Amino acid sequence: MNRMIMSKYVMIIGFVLIPFMVVGQYIIRDASELSPLKEVPQELIYVNHTGPVLFTGEYLYYGLHCFNVQTRRTSRISSVAYVALIDQQGERVFEHKLRLVQGKSYGDYFVSTDLETGTYKLVAYTQWMKNSGLKQVFQDDIAIINPYRVQMPTPNQTKPATPSEPAPGKVNADSSVVGMLLAQKEIGTRQQGKLQVRNYKGPLGKGTYSVWIKRKEEIPFSRAKTATEFVSQYAQADSRIPQTIGDSLFLPEQRGELIYGTVIDAQDLPVPDELVFISIPGEEFVLKFATSDENGNFYSYVRERYKDDRAIIQTQDVSKALRIRLGKQMGMDYGSLRFSTLEMQPEWKERLVARSVRNQIENQFFEVKPDSILLDDLRDPFDGGIPEAVLLDEYTRFPTFEETLVEILNKAGYRSGTDGSRYIRILQDFETFDEPFNNDPALVLIDGVLIRDHSSIQDFDATRIEKIELIRDQFQMADQAYQGMMVISTFDGDYADDFQAKNSFMGRLQMARPEKNYFVQDHSPDTDSNIPDYRSILLWKPHLEVDAEAIELEFYTSDIPGTYELYLEGFTDYGKPISARLEFEVTSSEPQ
Repeated sequence: MNRMIMSKYVMIIGFVLIPFMVVGQYIIRDASELSPLKEVPQELIYVNHTGPVLFTGEYLYYGLHCFNVQTRRTSRISSVAYVALIDQQGERVFEHKLRLVQGKSYGDYFVSTDLETGTYKLVAYTQWMKNSGLKQVFQDDIAIINPYRVQMPTPNQTKPATPSEPAPGKVNADSSVVGMLLAQKEIGTRQQGKLQVRNYKGPLGKGTYSVWIKRKEEIPFSRAKTATEFVSQYAQADSRIPQTIGDSLFLPEQRGELIYGTVIDAQDLPVPDELVFISIPGEEFVLKFATSDENGNFYSYVRERYKDDRAIIQTQDVSKALRIRLGKQMGMDYGSLRFSTLEMQPEWKERLVARSVRNQIENQFFEVKPDSILLDDLRDPFDGGIPEAVLLDEYTRFPTFEETLVEILNKAGYRSGTDGSRYIRILQDFETFDEPFNNDPALVLIDGVLIRDHSSIQDFDATRIEKIELIRDQFQMADQAYQGMMVISTFDGDYADDFQAKNSFMGRLQMARPEKNYFVQDHSPDTDSNIPDYRSILLWKPHLEVDAEAIELEFYTSDIPGTYELYLEGFTDYGKPISARLEFEVTSSEPQ
């Protein structure tokens, strides 16, 4: 079977791009470019979170929903979103990159003691949303209290404030569609609670919701934005990008994470039509290619999850000195953000001390209450092909890589090209594939790093090599045909650490946040009862898929009595916002 035109491995070495996409920001040149851009709908993001008041030593948990402004349903435009916390100087405290799965994602942030007491802004956006500026960006107020960096006022410095319950808003407006039922309104400490999420409207209530339980806030501050309040933002949001001819544009990360840069020569002039290889090393390596445009710019999308933040970029042409500059997405100007105020009051002192002590104790036992990273499904860099693997420890060892090929591998070896250069060719498998004979070179990688000059690894120390894998298909990358693929894996997987080659560049990528399985407390009789439990968040379900009449959830209360609030925020599959809230009491003894 001839795969010179279409290969089943095209997924790892090729991509399809919208013609007008060039670099992270692009200047719209004429009406023919503007018209298709105007057809792409704008987006909005809603973030529900466990704030708005946070102390150092606590976690901010959040769930994210991305919407198509025109349809008000889940967006399929962007595959990457960003969540950031901004301080009053307009600087980012953190920025998380998140992969969107059906328009949704979630994450968390641990509030460290480095932060000052004050108010911050939680923002969320996609690169496409940045074209409409801050008005399109999700914003919500966050108050952070650092007990180690706060000077409490004395009674004569400020007038004591009377704690007030934030206005409830329409938090129960849609309880007729999806609601919550709690088996008990009063639960003892370390007791099991049972919650039922009810769908009263069948298909109309089907959707994705965040559900969490948190101790009622004792520090007066504005409450978090609800899903029902969020929909009012649609009226002010752009449904299409506002740019016109001559304006710069942020391109959507529609097919994955956007990687781009520029190829320049020794005189800093752009180099057009230069083939560029992008490899992200590792056992589950990623290999892409791109061709520079008339301005020397190249770009590619990475859809695959990767575990190494290094990108090794190389040009195909090594006959002259070329340089590569890795592009970086331009940030947003947060100078116009408006922040809420938080005035510390003397009568809060006991609350602050008690909460800080509980946080310190809880964090001391983190190792016995850990979250875990969700393991991705193993990704096959061969895209379904079954490589022929040779484990070198099963054979007599030879000192160099070339000797190893000669003595052990009879299906691959060095050949001399017409120009005198040496290259590796892999023997075709004529029993399996009906392919024309060729003398094309193999595609060779070591620990996921592309090797352009095969002669450079002839003397590579073979004692470092664990295995060699071969794929004997023909395929094509850009305008170059290859006979097979050879993947060399070292024992330490560290070939990229010292990699150097002409016209190559190693850049750092901002990796997407991994998804987690959050710790679930269990106080059943057979568990250790000597470990303190000072959780203020009893339950956190970032994305609960409701597709049945009722879903049962269980949780355990902690050692902290008081009033707790149960939240449900989310959207039906039709885009309808759902916000609901319940309260219950946790008592210091079991209820009668």
